[in-house]
Amino acid sequence: MFYGERSGGIRTYLEAKAAFAARTGSFEHHLVIPGRATAVDGGCRHLHRSLRLAASNGYRLPLGAGALLSTLDAIRPHVVLLHDPFWTPRQATRAAHELGAAVVAVHHASASLQAAGLPGPDAVYAHALRRWYRRAYLDVDAVMSVVDPAPDARRSATVQLRLGIEPAFHPRPWVRRGDHVLYAGCLSREKGLRVLLDAAAAAADPWPLVLLGTGPMGDSLRDRVRQLGLASRVTFEPFEGDRDRLAARFAAARCVVLPGAHETFGLAALEAAACGAPVVTASVTPSAALIAGAVDTFRAGDGVDLLRAIERARRRAPDPAAAGALAVRHGWDTVFGAELEDLDHLLKLGVLP
Repeated sequence: MFYGERSGGIRTYLEAKAAFAARTGSFEHHLVIPGRATAVDGGCRHLHRSLRLAASNGYRLPLGAGALLSTLDAIRPHVVLLHDPFWTPRQATRAAHELGAAVVAVHHASASLQAAGLPGPDAVYAHALRRWYRRAYLDVDAVMSVVDPAPDARRSATVQLRLGIEPAFHPRPWVRRGDHVLYAGCLSREKGLRVLLDAAAAAADPWPLVLLGTGPMGDSLRDRVRQLGLASRVTFEPFEGDRDRLAARFAAARCVVLPGAHETFGLAALEAAACGAPVVTASVTPSAALIAGAVDTFRAGDGVDLLRAIERARRRAPDPAAAGALAVRHGWDTVFGAELEDLDHLLKLGVLP
């Protein structure tokens, strides 16, 4: 369900893996995703009829389990990576086991993150989502995650989820660095953008802020900008799907900020750091640990601390050599090579059937 036309880390990861499999021939990779109609594209992309869930980012809600189960029976996989905990996960797991396949649940998003994206009381939503996760993951053989899934699923991570960097994201010292702070991502409730606007309003130095992306909170954020008197400082720009142009936008920013309190990885932080941009994230954002030296962190949800981190990052000088080394270290080939080794190790240990 989270494979949207304008989604971030999940779609990037899946498409990079499909390209890696096609280029190297090291394994056969099938991507089963929702689409406008049920069809097979190129032999390895299986689209299933679905309804558009959020037009702003192209998310789609799959309809039923029948076509999904038929696809599993047709391709007869050895390992199923269950990325969507809401698309009939227990039926899919049972069908995969009947075919002799191992099932690894990929824990992309925490219940706290998803609850923060819904209007209303976070605690109520988080409780319901945790109950769902525990049931969805009940029969899987292993869990892959970058964060501790135990609070949500009462299961530990057996395999580390790794995300990587596409070749487009590399240092661009020839790009003129501007004075603006850049956010690139979905304009949605859980991304902490209201806290970012409050921090901008409180800044003694009236730095420009660019919000690059689309999402369900676009109109309310524009209203908030007017209320705070920030209309001359805040610019809204549309989603940028071209990787080279996005990398240039990262390199041109004074700093790139991820203000959300619940990022389950924060791929944009890794990509921006690889372009040489100083980065700001919450201290609990997993990718922050990978970009030490290029990141300033703040206490999640604390607007005053966020402003302090932005001010530090704006004074930071880019380090192209370190950024280039980061881009090499986290290239997708390295990431998927390590993932395959992990899965092979679990198969040999008998953790996966």
